[in-house]
Amino acid sequence: MPVPSAVKKQTRLPFPPGDASDASAELRFISDLGRSLLFSVHPKKVASRVSSAIQHAVDADVCALVAELDNIGVISCAFDRRGEMDSNFLDRSRFEKWLELLPPQVGHREESPEEFLLSGADQKLEYVSPLHINGKIRGALVVAFARRHDLNDSKIKVIDAATQMAAMSINLSAHYEAAINSSITRAREEHRRFTEAVLDALPVSLYVVDRDYRIVTWNRHREIGTQGIPRDAALGRNVFSVLARYPEGQVRDEFERAFTTGRIERIEQQTAGDDGSTKHWMVSKIPMRDAETGEVSHVITVGEDITVRVEAIHAVGRADKLAAVGRLAAGVVHEINNPLATIAACAEALEQRVEEGVFDGSEAVDDLNEYLGLIKSEAFRCKSITTGLLDFSRLRTGDRHPLDIGEIIRSSANLVSHQKRGGSVEIKLDLADDLPNVNADGGQLQQAVIALATNAIDAMSDGGTLTFRVFAQARRIAIEIEDTGIGIPPEDMSKVFEPFFTTKEVGKGTGLGLAVCYGIITDHGGRLSVRSNVGKGSTFTIFLPITGRTE
Repeated sequence: MPVPSAVKKQTRLPFPPGDASDASAELRFISDLGRSLLFSVHPKKVASRVSSAIQHAVDADVCALVAELDNIGVISCAFDRRGEMDSNFLDRSRFEKWLELLPPQVGHREESPEEFLLSGADQKLEYVSPLHINGKIRGALVVAFARRHDLNDSKIKVIDAATQMAAMSINLSAHYEAAINSSITRAREEHRRFTEAVLDALPVSLYVVDRDYRIVTWNRHREIGTQGIPRDAALGRNVFSVLARYPEGQVRDEFERAFTTGRIERIEQQTAGDDGSTKHWMVSKIPMRDAETGEVSHVITVGEDITVRVEAIHAVGRADKLAAVGRLAAGVVHEINNPLATIAACAEALEQRVEEGVFDGSEAVDDLNEYLGLIKSEAFRCKSITTGLLDFSRLRTGDRHPLDIGEIIRSSANLVSHQKRGGSVEIKLDLADDLPNVNADGGQLQQAVIALATNAIDAMSDGGTLTFRVFAQARRIAIEIEDTGIGIPPEDMSKVFEPFFTTKEVGKGTGLGLAVCYGIITDHGGRLSVRSNVGKGSTFTIFLPITGRTE
């Protein structure tokens, strides 16, 4: 049977096997053992070198070194005449009891085989040499012999000297190992913190899910904001329980597709905040593969806020539609108005003749009155539509000069309060003090505000509260018209400013009021936005640039 490499290395030590009579040989053995331990930087290596060397040097049947160290745990190694033994050489319970003895029993164990620390061997005698580390016994070098007379005083000296050397080397290597582990742990922690800092700095919401749908990464942008969830409340949990507000079937399908196909998938989503504002997101599902197996092990979800981009696209599309309506109005409105005027005039003339009694002999005079009324009302309704269309074809320059926006809002609220519309609507004014001026045409701005307020009242058929709110915000003025009405469905939010779009019943709205308001505010260099919660109400906000402070 080949001799293991560890044993071959120790056979070069000068101390002859089974012969401890030569003191100089003992010294050379200890010296060479000490030099060999200089290259052992791990406690396990020290245990292996010492137990192998002692087994060969004293011709023992078994030599084992066992130590229990803080921050490392139990290290053990044993050699018999065939080489290194497996891990079952030690009776663990007896070893633990031995460590607890005060003072521990050391030396010969030839009369009590039932207390032998080594198991599975046919030894007749054990010699136990304790390892003293930092003033405490932390283990032992245990040497077993099949014959009692194989152990003598010279061998005991060698064993004890090797034990002391082993204790010193194990202590040093344990400190070195602890320092290395501490450095590695510190480096890993620094790398983890740096990685988290990088992920937190990204201007996107990001989280990572493993194959068990557990969340393993959750960056800061994913935990802040109205849709955010704290990181500590998300890590380690099932993604479907964390994202309970989203449809579980839809979210599960998205993850399963990513794990199954391994392809990147991008999905555009829309969410509504508690204040009714609409957010648009581009959500990307990015599969991450295991380097060894090639299987998809995790899925990275990245959510990018594209609200500004989507609103800009909608604004461009809206502007194109308004321009098309303007071109249409410029070309045909006058041609439509002329026949409408003729129709209305003829209807009024016939009504006059009916009143004069010209058709009193006819059985259909009542029907004639009804039909003439319909013709005249529908002609005037068409006239109101064409009048609205003309607003798009006109250049809204007007008479623009610095205005007190507070006075415009008070005047608009007063006019609205005298309208005979809706049920019991309470009007409130919330105007900040010392508001800056805005450069605007007072008539056009009032037209826009009244149109928005009228729409708000129409949304509160059972009554409610209409609030006019004005405040300064950075370099602009914000005018809010807020109602407590029925709200706007999310699917209609992107269409409310489009011409001819209306949610009112047929005959009760042209769909041009909000579009005209949008055009007026845009021509003033401002912006008009809306946020809404169905069943709670809507808020239209006008933003206008500031021109100067009031005196």
